[in-house]
Formats: sequence, C-alpha cells, structure tokens
Amino acid sequence: MEDQERLFTISVLTENKAGLLNGVTIIFTRRKLNIESINVSETEVEGVSRYTIVLKTTRHKAELVVKQIRKLIEVLGAFLYEEDGIYYQELGMFKLPTEVFLNGNTIETLVRNKGARILVIEEDHIVIEKTGHRAEIEELFSLLKPFGLLEFVRSGRIAISKSKRKTDTFIRELEAENLKNL
Repeated sequence: MEDQERLFTISVLTENKAGLLNGVTIIFTRRKLNIESINVSETEVEGVSRYTIVLKTTRHKAELVVKQIRKLIEVLGAFLYEEDGIYYQELGMFKLPTEVFLNGNTIETLVRNKGARILVIEEDHIVIEKTGHRAEIEELFSLLKPFGLLEFVRSGRIAISKSKRKTDTFIRELEAENLKNL
C-alpha cells in the first residue's frame, strides 16, 4: 500500500538560541515540504523551547525530516506524532463591525453556539475568539464572513503528547547519556 499524505505533528525540543528557527525550517525547504503551521514557545524547563510543526506529507517523508532535525546541534529531541497521539488546539480571532451586533442577537447566539467568546468590544468593532481544532475555526470563519468580517487570524497548532514522558525527565536522561559518551 502506498504511503498516503496526511497531517503529522512534529514536536522539537531545543536550546533557546537565536537563529535556530532558520536551521529547522531549511530542512523542510530542501525537501520541498510545506509547513502547514509552526509555533515556538518556552517549555516548563528553563532555557528549553518547543517547536510544534504541522505538515501534510507521507509518514516516510515525515520520518526523514525528524531524523534530519535531530542532527542539529541545538536540538535536544524531535518526535513525530499522528493526530491520535497528541492533544492539540488552535486559536482563531475574528474582527467584525460592531453594527452587526446591534441588529438583533443572531451573531451573539452564533458565537455562543460555536463555543467562541467575545474578547473585545470597541465602538467600531468587536473581536471574537475561538479555541478549537482547525475545522471548528474554519466553520466559524465561514459563518461570520457574510457579516462583514474585517479581519481574521488563526494561530499555529499547539500540542502536548499523550505520552507520560515529562520534558524535564527526558532532558535529564539525555544529559546522563551525554556524560556516559564523554
């Protein structure tokens, strides 16, 4: 059976160093893989960052990318996940003209029914926030667009693995392994 393209999430633990993002993304560029989303944030371990990268590709190509990322000096670990191996969310923000809220409670009801919330109310616009999976955010986008959507932005995926592995434990084990190899 041919390896089908599907979404994969790559979680990369790195030292918090300038310029590393370029080193990571060039691996995808060389392999002509498009990054669907990327998020970089601090972790619970001081000095360690987590890159959450989503791409649509085959398992084989995703595995090759992870192997290549692991070779970067500042990378402490890189892990490949399918959708069922992680908990994940994205965030969408929608800016609409305030006047659409003054014409009854249609928008307000829609926002509540879709699990979104009003974040900001200004004289000329209202900002709505929706946290969820991409499909949920895209659905709300399509429902709000006819009401004169002024702006829309969606974050990259953030994800936590379902494994019981703790980041600090992984790093301690890695440091112990490095000491043995000296």
